[in-house]
Amino acid sequence: MADSGGPVPLPVVPVLEVGGSHVTAAAVDLDRARIADGTRRRLPLTSGIGPEDFLAALAEAANGVLSATALGARAVGRTWGIAVPGPFDYARGVARYQGVGKFTSMDGLALGRLLTTRLNRRPDRLRFLNDASAFALGAWHTAQASRRLVAVTLGTGVGSAFLDRGTIVEHDPRVPPEGRVDLLTVDGRPLEDTVSTRAMTAHYTNRTGRPVDGLRELTSLAAADDVIARDVITSALRALGGALAPWLTAFEADTVAFGGSITAAWPLIGPPLAAGLTQHSPGLRRLALSVHDDGEDKALLGAAVFAARGA
Repeated sequence: MADSGGPVPLPVVPVLEVGGSHVTAAAVDLDRARIADGTRRRLPLTSGIGPEDFLAALAEAANGVLSATALGARAVGRTWGIAVPGPFDYARGVARYQGVGKFTSMDGLALGRLLTTRLNRRPDRLRFLNDASAFALGAWHTAQASRRLVAVTLGTGVGSAFLDRGTIVEHDPRVPPEGRVDLLTVDGRPLEDTVSTRAMTAHYTNRTGRPVDGLRELTSLAAADDVIARDVITSALRALGGALAPWLTAFEADTVAFGGSITAAWPLIGPPLAAGLTQHSPGLRRLALSVHDDGEDKALLGAAVFAARGA
């Protein structure tokens, strides 16, 4: 048969994205920068889940991708990209969840080794990366005009990643230690004591005596002109902008990509965040701010980019 002369499609890349309440598996079509049709598998992860159930959920989601029939003639690659929250030994595939209030029973779990044995087709390699780094790579892959991109995810906590032309930068004087914004401080206290679901809902309750069920309820109250809810959000986001500003300046960032659950309330959080960024760094007015409410898709795409680099 004669060669058609056209480009040979790349295999789709299998990926996992682990969040605080779910695991999502998919096959990513890097040629088209999207999830391959019919391959997404999402399963819940309950709070306090044990290692065996955790591994079983990840394996079930992953094996669902391997058995998907919607891929047609496209082969599934044999190197997986797996995005997981820290603290985690990404090089060795070992969980380090100690004293962080999440996945505590998984501390020391050799996730890479144990998951490999549960996959229906043995992979060549599992490549682990931080979930915020995966989101950053996904955002960069769809907007490669950016030279220096910083990603910030806002939700239960604050995640971050610094990219220089698509390369993750973690050990450089221009970025916070390990590229982690959550290690910064505001008025001498950890950043997440000011900007996090825990902090903002606690501040509202302390001022009103009324508990709120997470950021969704808090932002809904602010949108309905609850003055205290709006003040809590405004103060927190201005503080985040002020903490980020010197690092964005030092890194010479041209783009900041925001993701996470709170981005659904961008009309509320965007203005105070922008004000905090530019209050002491007027040059950041030229900074491009991009908002991604499809954060899971971006993280899956970024995990695929990372896997493909190591395949």
